[in-house]
Amino acid sequence: MAYFTIDEFIKRLESEGELIRVKEKVSPILEISEINDRLVKNNGKSVLFENTGTEFPVLINMMGSEKRIAMALNVNNLDELAERIKSIFDMLSAPKESMLDKLKLIPKLGEIGSWSPSKSNKRGLCQEVEMENPDLSKIPILKTWPYDGGPFITFPVVHTISLRTKTPNIGMYRMQVMSKNTTGMHWHLHKDGANQYREYQENNKRMPVSVTIGGDPAYIYSATAPLPANIDEYMLAGFLRRKKVKLVKCLTNDIYVPEDVDFVIEGYVDPQEELIKEGPFGDHTGYYSLSDNYPLFHITKITHRMGAIYSATVVGIPPQEDAWIGLATERIFLNPIKMTMIPEVKDMHMPAEGVFHNIVLASIKSTYTGQAIKVMNALWGAGQMMFNKLLFVFDMNIKLTDYKSIIKMISENVHPIDDIYFNSGPMDVLDHASQKFAFGGKMGFDATSNNSSYYIKPSLDKLKFSSVTNILEINDSLIKLGYSFLILKIYKEEINSTRKIASKLLNISAFADIKFVIFMEEVCDIFELSDVVWRAANNIDPKRDCFYIENANFEKFPTLFIDATRKTLAFDGFKRDWPNIVCMDEKTIELVDTKWRNYGLGEFLESPSKKYRQQLYRGDAIAEE
Repeated sequence: MAYFTIDEFIKRLESEGELIRVKEKVSPILEISEINDRLVKNNGKSVLFENTGTEFPVLINMMGSEKRIAMALNVNNLDELAERIKSIFDMLSAPKESMLDKLKLIPKLGEIGSWSPSKSNKRGLCQEVEMENPDLSKIPILKTWPYDGGPFITFPVVHTISLRTKTPNIGMYRMQVMSKNTTGMHWHLHKDGANQYREYQENNKRMPVSVTIGGDPAYIYSATAPLPANIDEYMLAGFLRRKKVKLVKCLTNDIYVPEDVDFVIEGYVDPQEELIKEGPFGDHTGYYSLSDNYPLFHITKITHRMGAIYSATVVGIPPQEDAWIGLATERIFLNPIKMTMIPEVKDMHMPAEGVFHNIVLASIKSTYTGQAIKVMNALWGAGQMMFNKLLFVFDMNIKLTDYKSIIKMISENVHPIDDIYFNSGPMDVLDHASQKFAFGGKMGFDATSNNSSYYIKPSLDKLKFSSVTNILEINDSLIKLGYSFLILKIYKEEINSTRKIASKLLNISAFADIKFVIFMEEVCDIFELSDVVWRAANNIDPKRDCFYIENANFEKFPTLFIDATRKTLAFDGFKRDWPNIVCMDEKTIELVDTKWRNYGLGEFLESPSKKYRQQLYRGDAIAEE
């Protein structure tokens, strides 16, 4: 069923026991974020904060579980969406030999046509109330982390129109509140919104923009979906809802928005205007994205429906709600990838620790040597998969969410030299480890059984490591399980420290059969494997930080060393600023501890930030040298 206004989705959540109402007064400045972080990391429910110091409640964590993201997209489980897409592809691509076969297409084509949005010049619910003077301070916009540049709208659906083709686009770009009637517009250089912005800039014209908040969760999801530029996102929303989206015209520009959203913020961006400093922001990588220059959005009108609810999300150290949104993308777009580009792909998975595209696992029907490499190159050239950093390809019989089996297959099937492939290409602008902004290394692992690998079960004598003075801690738990991964906490004291440590390790005879060694820095807890994976995926540029040691004859030893430490100018020649990890401040943690019983959220939950505060670098959003 489609949800008419967010109220209907809230009723569904409540009826399924997936929502808690909090009547205690809470602040949108840090307090709501801290509560949410405790809930989302403990499989908690969605929350409706009814007393925010404004006239509007805040809904948070609405899609923060597999059950709730499925409910938001009107299915019992996400694989239903994949099957719906597959059935459409099968119907349209099957041979049509008879007139009867062709007539059978008519209902399906009619169904597809029914997803197209309709437009009306009548007012919608979203325009029931007009703010006399647009004022963002009347809306409970969250400040989510201590070093954020200010409050940010985190679930904005941003509507723009191409000046060249007149094609509408919706996207989701965070918006920092700059004043009561201006915000930043954080569209990355690779995004459709930024492409359209450049069109207006080249023609010296103001760019109309409208932003909606709330409504059917399908609108929010569709704004995040990696669709081609010429596909209407509201067509996808119609497919998800099984009902077309009804659009109404904005009051101060010619953009159309869904009639039943909660808020509409209308305005413009002037491409000839000087860019403004936006950020920092505690981002979905679990690190702060640092200040940079972006366009300024000027607000000309704010309207809302009666009883409007402000929908928000929090991003930070995984897992967060966006992990479940990413899971939906994984399921929805798997079949189009299989059917149109890479038919041998059987499944794909993006672990939460990879913060979307940093880590991608794929399984294929492997029939010839080198097929995994072909798949890697195809995926790295596919839309937002161009941002992928670590790509692992397995045989089709493996379950990609069974991480023990994943580690086992990498250990047994991957030769550290013969079966690992390096590449370079575009990176997400949020990637802080690459030497160049938005450009860096990629690494692919052929973990199929169709290659030349060998496997010797590794063993380790910790006593023999005493000669390597830079090693602080050793995690050989995976070695003990028979997996060829060793994690070492080290400290760096000179340039090229990690390579010098690696050379010393290779002089230890018991070390010869260990395939993969991960170096972590002093602040890390190397016994929390999910945190090791999260930090490593963020902190490496594979072409720079994944290396081999050669002997006197220039032959590589078959061990891959992975330097997942922070990179600095002093020890690594790294010239970019390095961000801090995202943690809550002690004052807010203590406040939420004190008020927890009043919230009515059940058993007390410890703040995740208490653990991570011990891992902070000196400094604020930017780590000090």
